[in-house]
Amino acid sequence: MPPPPPRGRGTPENPAGRFERLRLCADDLAGDVWADAWPGTAAGGAVVAADGADESRGPASVATEYYVDASRRIITTNDSPDISFEASLNPYRGCEHGCVYCYARPYHEYLGLSAGLDFETKIFVKTRAAELLRAELSRAAWTPKTLALSGVTDPYQPVERQLGLTRACLAVLAEFRNPVSVITKSALVVRDTDLLGALAADGAASVALSITTLDEDLRRVMEPRAAAPGERLKAIARLSAQGVPAGVMIGPVVPGLTDQEIPRILEAAAEAGARFADYVMLRLPHGLGPLFDAWLARHFPDRRQKVLARVREVGGGRLYDSRYGHRQRGHGPYAELVANVFRMATKKCGIGGRPSLSTAAFRVPTATPRLF
Repeated sequence: MPPPPPRGRGTPENPAGRFERLRLCADDLAGDVWADAWPGTAAGGAVVAADGADESRGPASVATEYYVDASRRIITTNDSPDISFEASLNPYRGCEHGCVYCYARPYHEYLGLSAGLDFETKIFVKTRAAELLRAELSRAAWTPKTLALSGVTDPYQPVERQLGLTRACLAVLAEFRNPVSVITKSALVVRDTDLLGALAADGAASVALSITTLDEDLRRVMEPRAAAPGERLKAIARLSAQGVPAGVMIGPVVPGLTDQEIPRILEAAAEAGARFADYVMLRLPHGLGPLFDAWLARHFPDRRQKVLARVREVGGGRLYDSRYGHRQRGHGPYAELVANVFRMATKKCGIGGRPSLSTAAFRVPTATPRLF
């Protein structure tokens, strides 16, 4: 069996990125080699992550490192027909939640880092995010449009409690009344109900809580530093009670592992007050396939082959099908079955699709009082 990850981490593997020409190869990561790499593996005690995750199992924890990101632009655009938004902003690169399946992991390879442990332990912080956002929204060339917060990594990962970069960005968006669509796995989003509520009053805000499973034991090993499922459902309820359109994103559906939970997740979300729902199928781009395979071998060896076979089935025989129209939902009979289950369950629960947000209230604030 592959060695366990450090406490509170999704994976112990840290393979070289696909752009690196030199790689350090180890023939064996078990036994003494593993003990040397992670001293103190026999130490007891429990460590509790920011969102309440129990990290008492596995080798000693690896400290998170933070780096200042000197990006000069904060808004990213795309023209993908598979994505529901054309513009997004990400206050962070990398994500401490440690979700093993995260499609954003390979983005760290552009920084010369690994999609494995580096992604969840080396976080890049855009300290000027709000300042850059204000400058871009103030440009005459800016056309008001919904901004996704965020499209790559979670805007409410643990360090946001201290840094408040996401809240600062929301304050700018509220000032400009520019619509924003938030997606997160953290209950911390309720902290910003005041700003989200102000935008929602103009039809310019929505929040989707991403829920992959209601099984807390599975969540602990698959999303080690994300909020517990119950806390995410409470966040939906609190946002909805304050007039912020809140919904659920089943992201991702893991074929052969979490797909049977779709009706239960939607039912629980509806009871919490969810007004909309969506889902995406698991996708494993670039080096994410081997990382996920190793995770299955570590935690679900008896189901490994079944899960990988299902992933290949919806991916046209591959672990990742990058073609437009296929990569988000998959294709084939099994993908159609998942789509039908989702559609029938949302209909039964009375949950609709994602709301359309309005740009009608957008304005560029000015310090000069208006005469009329």
